[in-house]
Amino acid sequence: MVVGEFAEKRDLIIIGGGPGGYNAAIRAAQLGLKVTLVEQNELGGVCLNSGCIPSKVYAQAAKKLEALGHYASFGIAIDEPTFAIESLNDYKNMTIERLRKGVEELCKANQIELIRGKAQFINQKRLGIEMSHHFDLYDFEKVIIATGSTAEIPTEYRSAKILTEAELYRLTEIPPHLIIYGHSYIALEAAFTYRQLGADVTLILNKENFSFDESINRELQRLLKKQKIKVYRDYQLIDIKESHTLLQLKLSKSDQEITCEGSHVFMEGTHHGNIKTLDLQRIGVECTTDGFIKVNQQLQTNIPKIYAIGDVTGGGQSAVKSIKEGKVVAERIAGLNSEVDLSLMPSVAHTIPPLATVGMTEQEAKEKGLNIAVSQFNYSGNGYAMVTSEKSGIMKIIKDADNDVLLGFHAIGSSAIELISTAVTAMELVGRDEDLNFPLYPHPSFNETILEAIEGLNNRAIHMKPNEKKSVKV
Repeated sequence: MVVGEFAEKRDLIIIGGGPGGYNAAIRAAQLGLKVTLVEQNELGGVCLNSGCIPSKVYAQAAKKLEALGHYASFGIAIDEPTFAIESLNDYKNMTIERLRKGVEELCKANQIELIRGKAQFINQKRLGIEMSHHFDLYDFEKVIIATGSTAEIPTEYRSAKILTEAELYRLTEIPPHLIIYGHSYIALEAAFTYRQLGADVTLILNKENFSFDESINRELQRLLKKQKIKVYRDYQLIDIKESHTLLQLKLSKSDQEITCEGSHVFMEGTHHGNIKTLDLQRIGVECTTDGFIKVNQQLQTNIPKIYAIGDVTGGGQSAVKSIKEGKVVAERIAGLNSEVDLSLMPSVAHTIPPLATVGMTEQEAKEKGLNIAVSQFNYSGNGYAMVTSEKSGIMKIIKDADNDVLLGFHAIGSSAIELISTAVTAMELVGRDEDLNFPLYPHPSFNETILEAIEGLNNRAIHMKPNEKKSVKV
């Protein structure tokens, strides 16, 4: 390997070209900074190449298959549909490639220097970057670490039939029986998606329920039952044994032990920051015991010229978090007084139908001792849901009954993910129910589920019978 004799100088180097890294790079370039972006694999990171985008391609396929069951009502006759995973994978790969090329073109258009290589710190002001047969040195003014995280499963469970997050949407055939062990949105999306694509699905929760509002959890329970997805709650995995055709999971709950059999298992792993090759210990960057980089409110490490953003800092894996933090750090480096507040970050899952939530659950509000009003509107009362034959779902809104400030929105139903932006905006502006009651809403539309739930807070909802109105003060 050829090692460069002299160090080149760079203003800002960003390590990692995932959502956080490339958003930081483009925003910094927009603000006039000269940016170098280092990526050792593919631009777009896990999100574009093996996570968010592939999973949503599969979820869309599942959604479209589910919709076929309603076509006859619209006078559309379809012969028995067939599903070809080869075609779906071709479309998935094409989508990933187009999006990846789009990122590359944006970086080029913003005059961002892109280096394909592996970075490591030499000291607190110098990086070494390994590129094929070269190892070049770079002195930097600022560095942003955006290397993400990796989910790891115990070595004894590594098998071609035991899938990690990176492998879940790289299959070449639909599993006959997929067992899903976990309780995150990833597990939930996989359960609905693979069931609709033809697999038998068993979902094993290692806690009693999902972390959503109780009303969402009840609706999820109904939908999972309707989809014939078997759910085991609050079971812990003891062991997995593999035969030629089956995997046997030994599970325990209190004093009870059961065995569950399937052809494949998806197991949520334990996430660790991707920091091993960076040599952070050499330069004294502080990290947590589970491999995440410690940062302050401004996303700086204990070495002020070195920043870290996104999944590599822990606190949950989220492209939304990475993108926002990337833009804010770029702005701070450029001299702007930007900040990050993740308290109203929405949680979404591309289930069938989708779900989206933001803010406090009813239980959390009660535990805080707040005097609250709660309203829940069923999609079955929405005219557009009737038109589209998408009547499953609820819209639930919580407010502080003393000052009318909106505290939480919880929706499961068609377009819930798109609708949640209205809730986020309203709550970021410390909105009250009157702020969403006053505007005009398109008719007919799913937007009106928000209006009805808002009106229900004061028992004014038009499309709820008096005995259905669930506005209550606690």
